[in-house]
Amino acid sequence: MIAILIAGAVAGGLALVGTPLVIAYFRTRGFGQPIREEGPESHRSKAGTPTMGGTAIVLAAVVAYLVAHIGSADFTYTGALVLLTMVGMGVVGFADDFIKLRHRRNLGLNKTTKFTGQAIIAAIFAFAGPAFGGIEQNVSVVGDIAFDLPSWAFFVWVFLLLAGASNAVNLTDGLDGLAAGSGSLIFGAFTLIAFWMFRNPAAYPFLSSGEALDIAIVLAAATAACAGFLWHNAPPARIFMGDTGSLALGGLLAAVGIATGTQVLLVLLGGLYVLETLSVIAQVAVFRTTGNRLFRMAPIHHHFELLGWQETTIIVRFWIIAGIGVVTGLGIFYGEWWSRFGGLG
Repeated sequence: MIAILIAGAVAGGLALVGTPLVIAYFRTRGFGQPIREEGPESHRSKAGTPTMGGTAIVLAAVVAYLVAHIGSADFTYTGALVLLTMVGMGVVGFADDFIKLRHRRNLGLNKTTKFTGQAIIAAIFAFAGPAFGGIEQNVSVVGDIAFDLPSWAFFVWVFLLLAGASNAVNLTDGLDGLAAGSGSLIFGAFTLIAFWMFRNPAAYPFLSSGEALDIAIVLAAATAACAGFLWHNAPPARIFMGDTGSLALGGLLAAVGIATGTQVLLVLLGGLYVLETLSVIAQVAVFRTTGNRLFRMAPIHHHFELLGWQETTIIVRFWIIAGIGVVTGLGIFYGEWWSRFGGLG
């Protein structure tokens, strides 16, 4: 428990204090965000705002994880692998952001290169996790509700989750503070889930208590890092997280869902990200079949912007949607545990 609190305090403090340093560093080098010409008119004023702020989130989480283990907790392979997945996805996002800034356009890595990077990280996670850590090769809903997979199918499943989650967070990161704020809520919920697994090891035999605690430390660090970053990313944002942050957070989300056996619950816990992704899919499908647009612009938060909603109104209401998904997911998680063990006391 102490290690979790230390991780949160260190990550939150580092992100809060360190993000202004990142802002100053990126400003001096002209690392400003290019804005899509077809985007909402209100976004034109945001051009030039420093981006790649996700580096502050990732660095704060990594340092906090290391500090929390000084005399407080043991390192585990599973916890380290979850953290490294976040870092690896952040590196892919950093490369994407850097190319955009270097060429002064809103196009970074091509799809093939980006998916290749994600596939490499998925392969490492899919094959190293079961071999050395407590990660099981299955599609898991929650608890002992799971379906085993062969190695190749598990790799495909991991890749789909990593690519899907990272791109979902990336789509959501279109308004100041939307991804960082919702990320704090979602990773906070996963911190509770991992801590619950730590305190109830008999209910979750696929993870040792040490592995569950280590994952909770990673999540506490990520939660606090997002919150500290949000202080500077709240509207009007002084810095954007960029693909560096959105891909890192999405990768962590998928990795934690797999490691804690709550893969299908990701649909609820990350409900806001699912909503944003579905709005894009629906927009493309309707346009290609009918030639008409379902929304004025996708992802759906831009639709409400073009309807005249204030940016802060959209952000707060979407945070509420994220909160509803989190509460629903936590309720199902606890309900599954109660159905198996609640009546034994």
